[in-house]
Amino acid sequence: MDRGQFKRAAALFDEVERQHPYSVWARRAQLMSAFSYYAAREYNESTNSAQRFLSIHPGNRDAPYAYYLIALNYYEQLSDVTRDQKITQQAQDALGELIRRYPDSRYAADGRLKLDLIRDHLAGKEMEIGRYYQRRGLWLASVVRFRKVTEDYQTTSHAAEALMRMTESYLAMGVPEEAKKTA
Repeated sequence: MDRGQFKRAAALFDEVERQHPYSVWARRAQLMSAFSYYAAREYNESTNSAQRFLSIHPGNRDAPYAYYLIALNYYEQLSDVTRDQKITQQAQDALGELIRRYPDSRYAADGRLKLDLIRDHLAGKEMEIGRYYQRRGLWLASVVRFRKVTEDYQTTSHAAEALMRMTESYLAMGVPEEAKKTA
């Protein structure tokens, strides 16, 4: 690993696990394999290794780290808001699981920060769709998207714009009473 050959290191750690499945070394090798795959940007393999570790050693003191690695694997694959957000949702779920299970771990603090960024990202996706509907004159559809931002993502940087755009859409639909409520 010192030479940056993370894939090779992961394969060697996997081999230790295969040759000595019930040893203390196998347990460490599983985690090191997961980390090595992560460092090699082989996120699916890293997730699989970490999940295998958790299935065999769910109460191990390194379990929070395994959950954190799983979350990082998804987090590193986030795409921009114009693309499908399935991975973003998986990252949110994995971080939520980490924080729920180990709220006082050192990984949970970083997880909370990443979770805030993910929520902002998901709100950005809703805003992108809402703006698309506005450009097409699909006012009701845009209101639905902007309302989702104001209800589900009110602590994000997109909430103020969502309220403004909701007001615009209500005015375009000819419903000034609703526009006043959101303004």
